[in-house]
Amino acid sequence: MPTASDLIAQSAARSCVVHRKIAGAVCRTPVIASRLPMAEGSRLFYKTENFQHTGSFKLRGASAKLTTVPLDRPVITASSGNHGIACSLAAQTTGHELIVVLPETVVAKKRKIIESYGTRVVIHGADASLSELHAQSLAEAEGYTYISPYNDAEVIAGQGTAALELLDQIEGIDNVFVSMGGGGLISGMGSVIKEFSPQTRVIGVSAANSCALAASIRAGKIVETEHLDTLADGVAGGVDADSMTLPLASAVIDEIVHCDEDQIAEALKVLAWEENMLVEGAAALALASYLAGPQNYAGQTSVVLLCGGNYEVEQLRGII
Repeated sequence: MPTASDLIAQSAARSCVVHRKIAGAVCRTPVIASRLPMAEGSRLFYKTENFQHTGSFKLRGASAKLTTVPLDRPVITASSGNHGIACSLAAQTTGHELIVVLPETVVAKKRKIIESYGTRVVIHGADASLSELHAQSLAEAEGYTYISPYNDAEVIAGQGTAALELLDQIEGIDNVFVSMGGGGLISGMGSVIKEFSPQTRVIGVSAANSCALAASIRAGKIVETEHLDTLADGVAGGVDADSMTLPLASAVIDEIVHCDEDQIAEALKVLAWEENMLVEGAAALALASYLAGPQNYAGQTSVVLLCGGNYEVEQLRGII
C-alpha cells in the first residue's frame, strides 16, 4: 500500500512528464496581481485558467489523457460542461471520435460550444454524477474508452501542470485557493505544490450546495451528499466510489472552506467590478474563500486559481 508521500511524489512526477508532452496544446496562462486593497505585506494573485484555450483548466487533463488512447478507440466522457469542451478540442486535434454526456442542467453556452466542435452530445441525468454513471454504462455496453473528468491518473497529472507553471511564475507562495469538484484539479495541483513547495498551504474550497468530496474527506471514505443548484455548476456533482482523488486530495489539502451561494455571488461581483474579469461561478468560489477572511492571510502571498470563464451571460448579468 503506497504511503501519502508516495502518492504525491508519483502524481507530481507524472505531471512533469505530461507538462512536456502537452506544451503545444495548452496555453501557459498568466498570473495577474489583484487590484484589491491589501494589508501591508499582503499580496494576492490570480492564476487565470479562465484564459486557457477552452476557457478552463480542463484542457490540460483532456489533452494528457487523449495522447494515451489509440485513435481507433471511440471515446466517451461525462461533463457539466468544461471537461466536455476540453475533450472536444483535444479530440478534434487528435482525431478521436467523441461522445459527451451532459446533465439536463448544463449551461446552454457550454453545450453550444461542445456541439460546435461536431461532438455528439447525449443529455442524461439531473446532475453531473448521474451523467457520469450513464457514460460509464454506455462505455461498457458499446466498447468505448471512458475518460473520467477527475478519476484518472493522466487527467490528474494534466491538471497538475497548472501548478508547475504557477511555481515558476511566483516565488514564496504561502496559500493557494482551489475550488473542489471531483478532485482532479486540487489533487493534481496539490501534489505538485506539496512535492516542490511543501511550505505552501493548499486550501480546498467547496460549494455548500454540492460538497461530495469535502464530505468524503471528512468521513475518510466516499459518501453520498445532496446536490442542490449552485452558481459553481462546474464543481457540482458526486465522486466515483473508487475515486483516486480521495486519498490524493486528503493528502495534499491543508484546509477545507465551505462557501454559500451569497458568497459566490459576491465574489463574482468583486471579480467583475474590482478586477475587471468575468468568470464562471466555480472560479469565483475560490476567491469567495479568501474574501471570507482576508485578515487570516495578512502579510502573506496568496494565489486564487480561477478555474474557468465559461459563464452563462444571463445568469451573470443578473448577479453583477
